[in-house]
Amino acid sequence: MKLTVRQTAVFAMLGALMLISKKVMEFLPNVHLVGVFIVAATVVYRVHALYPLYLYVLLDGLLAGFSTWWIPYLYIWTVLWGAVMLLPRRLPPRLAPFVWGAVCGLHGLLFGVLYAPAQALFFDLSFEGTLTWIAAGLPFDAIHGASNLAAGTLLIPPLVAVMRRAEKTAE
Repeated sequence: MKLTVRQTAVFAMLGALMLISKKVMEFLPNVHLVGVFIVAATVVYRVHALYPLYLYVLLDGLLAGFSTWWIPYLYIWTVLWGAVMLLPRRLPPRLAPFVWGAVCGLHGLLFGVLYAPAQALFFDLSFEGTLTWIAAGLPFDAIHGASNLAAGTLLIPPLVAVMRRAEKTAE
C-alpha cells in the first residue's frame, strides 16, 4: 500500500480537516464532523481511508495530550470505518445519503457504548458500574447521534461527490 505524493497530501489534508472541524465545534457538546469525514473518505478511498483516520487520532492526541481518553480512539473510529466498508459500494443514489447518515448517526449514538470497555478497564468498573457510566452518557450520545445523522445525511453526499471528482481529475 505505497502512497503517492498526491495521496499523502490528500490524506494529510483530510486528517487535518477532521481535527480542525472537531476543534472549531468544541463549544457544542458532542457535535463535530469527524464521522462525516470518515464516512466520506471510506466511501471514496476504501481501505486507504485509514490513513487520514489515524492521522486525525494522532493529531488529536498530540494536541490534547495522550491519556486514557485517547486510547479508545484507536478503535472507536475504526468501527465506523469498518461499518462503512461493509456497505455495498454502489448504493442507489437516492438511498445513499440516508444510509451513510444512518451509519454515521448510529456510530454517534453508540459512542459511549463503544468507549465503555476502555473505561471499565482503566477505572476498574464493575459491569453495573459500566452500565451506569453508559446510562449517564446517554443524553450526550443522543446529541452525538442526532447531529451525526443530520450532518451525515446533508454533508456526506457532496463530500463524496467532490472527492470522486478530484480523483477523476487526478487520473
